[in-house]
Amino acid sequence: MSNEIKVGDIVMLKSGGPLMTVNAVGQYNYADYDSAKCDWFIQDKASWKKDEGLFPLHSLKKAE
Repeated sequence: MSNEIKVGDIVMLKSGGPLMTVNAVGQYNYADYDSAKCDWFIQDKASWKKDEGLFPLHSLKKAE
């Protein structure tokens, strides 16, 4: 099984946090390393709120 992170994978930060879905992988903001654009949901009182962020691939791991 490959450890390469790709679009559609469920990941989390190596330091912990919510499960996130990868929606794009590439080099952004002139960085010299690959990053993943991720989406996740946060429960806000009685509803769910979508959030998103950009993370260096070396800070992510595939969810088990």
